[in-house]
Amino acid sequence: MKKIACFCIPAHGHTNPMLPVAAELVKRGNVVRFYSFDEFENKISAAGAEYISCDAFLPTLTKQEEAGLKKVSTTEMTIQDIRITSSMNDFLEKEFQSFQPDVVYTDSVCFWGKLNAWKHQVPMVVSTSTFAFNQMSSRYMKSSLKEMADLLFGMPRVSKELKKLEPYGFHVKNVFSLIQNDNDTDTIVYTSRRFQPCAESFSEHYAFVGPSVFSELQPEKEKERPLIYISLGTVINDRPDFYTKCMDALKDLNADVVISGGNAIDREALGELPEQIKVYPYVDQLAVLAKADVFITHCGMNSVSESLYMATPMVLYPQTNEQCAVARRATEIGAGMLLAEDSSEGIRAAVQEILNNKAYANAAADCSADFRACSGPAGAAEFIENAPHS
Repeated sequence: MKKIACFCIPAHGHTNPMLPVAAELVKRGNVVRFYSFDEFENKISAAGAEYISCDAFLPTLTKQEEAGLKKVSTTEMTIQDIRITSSMNDFLEKEFQSFQPDVVYTDSVCFWGKLNAWKHQVPMVVSTSTFAFNQMSSRYMKSSLKEMADLLFGMPRVSKELKKLEPYGFHVKNVFSLIQNDNDTDTIVYTSRRFQPCAESFSEHYAFVGPSVFSELQPEKEKERPLIYISLGTVINDRPDFYTKCMDALKDLNADVVISGGNAIDREALGELPEQIKVYPYVDQLAVLAKADVFITHCGMNSVSESLYMATPMVLYPQTNEQCAVARRATEIGAGMLLAEDSSEGIRAAVQEILNNKAYANAAADCSADFRACSGPAGAAEFIENAPHS
């Protein structure tokens, strides 16, 4: 039995893959304490871990800062991570002294988890919610001019914030040393070696365990007519214009359509929809993907992994540089195609191409078999229990 401290940022895409691993660790007799935020309390408790609330340490944001986070500004997210680290210092000092964890299992961009593991000299396993990125695999990311400008002009602000960590005993050379992957850190990646770009460049410190999901569902594609599923994830999903284009593109198609739009769609404002189009704030995504024939996705790593796990080919509509990397890899294995034009005509043409060309479905099925052959949450739990790895 080991005592394991889990840390994650307040984001669904980062927290969700850690939960099945935490549940497996508990199942194996370990004591798991999960430091997170109140919107995840029920999920963490359901996994059997002890939930520790960190909401009190979230900074009060200005409207400008809040807007930056909603736009996924790297600068703004980094600065808020540093500030949370500072505000949690005294609290985590006491926690590490009283709990005395044997291992820290922390998200890759959760600075307070990583820095406290280093500071208190506790073996650390990093949870990487997207691909592992090094000098080779980073070539898959192509930042937009807006993203590059945000990073370039934001660096002085980030450096200034980093210096404020010094009095707490956190010595950080630069922000890249905090977020970059290296071949010496024990790291869990929730994909297969086959799907990971440039997998041969990563050492045995990396455990490629495949998608981390609770579901035991199998793909079930036999039905009267195709099912098309549409979702832009949980962060940049305020796109009623795009959902409207999708509905216009697919209303005359002989297919069922399910749209998960979060709170971005005013269902009442849509009026009466065709019978075959259903719009929901949230759905059981894995259950829908198990039956879906096409997934129109923003290309978040979790969404693409779940789609391929359920053998569903995709129309790829990435919004950030990391999502572009995931989309590129999905096209390379033949399991999806990029949405060249996000008009109604472009969406309809892309969906019809996926439905009419079985090569996409076959490639997705091959990837599903590859993912399901990985060690999964059980392999991740064993990797954590045996840390540090030499």
